Amino acid sequence: MSDALCKVLLCSWAAGLAVPLGGALASWEELSPRWLEEEFRHSVIAFGGGLLLAAVALVLVPEGMRVLPTVEGCAWFFFGGLAFFGLERLQQHLKGNASQLIATLSDYLPESVAMGAGFASGKESGYLLALLIGLQNLPEGFNAFREIRSSWRISRA
Repeated sequence: MSDALCKVLLCSWAAGLAVPLGGALASWEELSPRWLEEEFRHSVIAFGGGLLLAAVALVLVPEGMRVLPTVEGCAWFFFGGLAFFGLERLQQHLKGNASQLIATLSDYLPESVAMGAGFASGKESGYLLALLIGLQNLPEGFNAFREIRSSWRISRA
């Protein structure tokens, strides 16, 4: 196996490993005082949102602008948002209680494609994108675990 392929696999594995790591972090119970637990949870969510925005703004948009006409890039961005909106509405209609987990798993495909394209371009953007995706997956795993755990408590009560 080539050295470059090993680096890509290692970066992809590390980025994906952040999801269960976030779940493990969320399993850490009862920060004291109670307001600290709420602040910690909000901080994790804000951190993940900021990283997702950074990944889009710093890596994906410049690469997309380089290879796609502006109108086509905007159209694909719109249709991607529409697809995720449709998935969320379907989840709401089915009354599922694991929407964060489904969102985490469904954004795996575009993240993987973007990371693969970043590495295939031969630039360092693949490493930056792997880092940002990994850091963003941490709060996703955190929130998915908390959401599933709360649904277990509701169904058992």
